[in-house]
Amino acid sequence: MRVLLENAESEIIVKKSRFIAIAVKSESLEEVKEIVRAVRDKHPKANHVVHAAVIGKSGSLYSSSDDKEPKNTAGRPALEVLKGSGITNITVCIVRYFGGTLLGTGGLVKAYGDAVKSVLEIVKTEEMREKENLTLAFQYEYYTLLKRLFEQYSVNVVSEDFSTEIRIALSIDKDKKDMFILKARDIDPYIQIR
Repeated sequence: MRVLLENAESEIIVKKSRFIAIAVKSESLEEVKEIVRAVRDKHPKANHVVHAAVIGKSGSLYSSSDDKEPKNTAGRPALEVLKGSGITNITVCIVRYFGGTLLGTGGLVKAYGDAVKSVLEIVKTEEMREKENLTLAFQYEYYTLLKRLFEQYSVNVVSEDFSTEIRIALSIDKDKKDMFILKARDIDPYIQIR
């Protein structure tokens, strides 16, 4: 399975209707609800905010909604395209602004499927890996050397706090963690790692 590196957005026009597909990283079904709510808030004049989501390590949890489009003409075709992509922990919201021409059930199925395909063509993904979270606390003099180590081990910095010492929260691939800790202790033997 693959996961998103960053969120993405694309737009297609079908018979004057705008379909804006927004792909967002999500790791739980509760997060999916929040994402859909946020997209609705951002597009209050949209006629529909349809969504499809694939969640979990094996991509076995699903969520979708037709959002008042005829049954199985929006959420389900969007979900089928998403399931076929091999990407997990992803929610795609498709915002529709009605253009005045009815598309019919077949036209809706095609339009929503094509909207998801359009955003999947531009998303950046990586192989899903198990991650571990760590917090480091160290003196300022080691910052530059440790930053280089972060790059070397593809560390994702979650937050940085600069006070009397530097505190950095990060996530790292589980299989790289032990070697990373050894190298960090080589740089600063007094580094605190939790």
